[in-house]
Amino acid sequence: MKNNWLWPVMAAGLFISACSSETVQQETENPTDAAPESTEESATASAVDSAAMELEIPFDGKMDHVHGMGYIEENGGLYFASHHGLKVYRDGKWAEIEDQYHDFMGFNATATGFVSSGHPDMQSGMQNPLGIKRSDDGGETFEDLGFEGETDFHEMAVGYNSDNLFVFNPQPNSEMETGFHRSDDAGESWRQTAAEGLAGKVSYLAMHPDDSMLIAAASNQGIFLSEDGGESFSRITDSALGTAAFFSEEALYYGTYNEEAKLVKRDLSGEEQEISLPDMTEDGVVYIAQHPENVEQLAIYTAKGHAWLTEDAGENWTQILDAGQVQ
Repeated sequence: MKNNWLWPVMAAGLFISACSSETVQQETENPTDAAPESTEESATASAVDSAAMELEIPFDGKMDHVHGMGYIEENGGLYFASHHGLKVYRDGKWAEIEDQYHDFMGFNATATGFVSSGHPDMQSGMQNPLGIKRSDDGGETFEDLGFEGETDFHEMAVGYNSDNLFVFNPQPNSEMETGFHRSDDAGESWRQTAAEGLAGKVSYLAMHPDDSMLIAAASNQGIFLSEDGGESFSRITDSALGTAAFFSEEALYYGTYNEEAKLVKRDLSGEEQEISLPDMTEDGVVYIAQHPENVEQLAIYTAKGHAWLTEDAGENWTQILDAGQVQ
């Protein structure tokens, strides 16, 4: 039974369970300190950089119910999508996005911002659920990609550079039947895919940053890979529980659990290399991210709410979250 412990933990509320349909209350602690002026922005920093970072205020607390993690290339931040808004780790410091305390689900970082679903902060005036929203200014404003008030997409993949999407729709809405759907025009239109061969309860989806025909899925029956845009999938692991999936430009990173957690790098030709993990007891990797400018800098988030960084592809790890508490 030991190898089956992780799935109930994840199902209990980490990233595949439904969050409350009630609107999200703003955190009891709502820091009012003004965001410090950044000394790290160069004279050539883009408007996106400035706008995103101006929203940030220091954060020294605990986050729960993380439903996504990723680097935004425009400002170099590692973003965590939590039950109470976005938290950001950058250059050894923690911040949060002020006055945007949405319960983000299906979060995907992109080169210029992020795409997410979930439930709105009660002060926002948005309908519940959020549908699919895109932000390219760090969360100050949102572009509606559809389904607001209709659907909360927990399983969603977005091309980091292409902005194409692949989602699982849990029940019929105004444009979709139940099942897997993809958009090849950044959410303008959708078509259903067969997803033949994809078995088990899917917990996470990933899309290659440029080639949106490459899609990976983590399920309780393993890791599955599609090379035809989600029409068909093949299992690329044994019977281990699939816990995480992430595409860089050169490889698929995936997490599994069978007696112990594993993190694997699989290049696009299919050659695999196991990456050493920090010491973890009955814990597994549920989110993976790679820094867009440093291929050896990886971040992982685990089922027990820990987060770790490595600057040397797994040789050494630094803990930045301990059971949700920032370090």
